[in-house]
Amino acid sequence: MIRTAPISPSSGKQMLSEQVYTHLRDAIMRGGYAPGDALKPQDLAKEHGVSLAVVREALVRVVGEGLADRLPNRGFAVPAFTDRRWQEIAEARRTIEPVLLRMSIQRGDVDWEARVRAAHHRLARTPAWVPEESEYYSDAWSEAHRLFHRALLEGCGNAVLLETCDRLWTASELARRWSAHRNPGRDFSEEHRRLEEAALARDADVAAETLARHLTLTAAGLEA
Repeated sequence: MIRTAPISPSSGKQMLSEQVYTHLRDAIMRGGYAPGDALKPQDLAKEHGVSLAVVREALVRVVGEGLADRLPNRGFAVPAFTDRRWQEIAEARRTIEPVLLRMSIQRGDVDWEARVRAAHHRLARTPAWVPEESEYYSDAWSEAHRLFHRALLEGCGNAVLLETCDRLWTASELARRWSAHRNPGRDFSEEHRRLEEAALARDADVAAETLARHLTLTAAGLEA
């Protein structure tokens, strides 16, 4: 007879916290909570049938990803549109990513070109909106979008710079979804097509300018 080891209380708490965290993260990303909405530990504990300690552990993780704020003496809340962090992240990306794109165009080989082309093809063929899934971008499109931008930059060959860009990308994901929701007439497909064309044409000036404009429009969508 095979005996299985009992789950320790700490392991059980960790599993529950992971479930609450996943639910919270997905709900925030998909528009279940509006910018500025409070995230009340007591309500979340009741909703999920777990302890306050489990909920607080999940909330701390969400705060760590920049998807919520911990407010002094006021609990937790989804960040607001007006939070200065979004503009600071956008400024950091506009400063760093065009430089990496220039490096990729200079250093990237044929394999890099193939990855860029394949990533753009996948992005262009993935539906951006799936109404039954969310009022924001679909998860599949968001991932294809990330992979396309990552492919553009990874030809630079500098792992440290790429890690920095990865962190900025994660930090800006929520604002990017909000921006698109507030500016539905923006032609993302055309912007991405121009990015691919400039990169594969090895036109560093045009590519860097196109990318900077692309990032600026995202930030501007939050200020509209």
